[in-house]
Amino acid sequence: MPDYDLLRDHLSKQTLDEFVLSMEAIEEIIDDALPRASHRASWWETERAPDEKMPQREACIAAGYIATRLPDGSGVKFRKKKAPYVRKWI
Repeated sequence: MPDYDLLRDHLSKQTLDEFVLSMEAIEEIIDDALPRASHRASWWETERAPDEKMPQREACIAAGYIATRLPDGSGVKFRKKKAPYVRKWI
């Protein structure tokens, strides 16, 4: 089973708010092949089924990113999760 902690660690080091990694680049990061299921959009969608815990999704969330598979299946877009707005009363 791939080590998605490696993906989490890689994402945690990123400074961009949004970027794309190809499936091949992700495989290099995790030092393993992605399962066939990784080509389905639902496998990556971190906001689609938040109650369904999956290691690749948890790795993205832990690093502060929301993952979305590209429509053509060639890669995954990672978007930095924004902190909730907190209104301060003065």
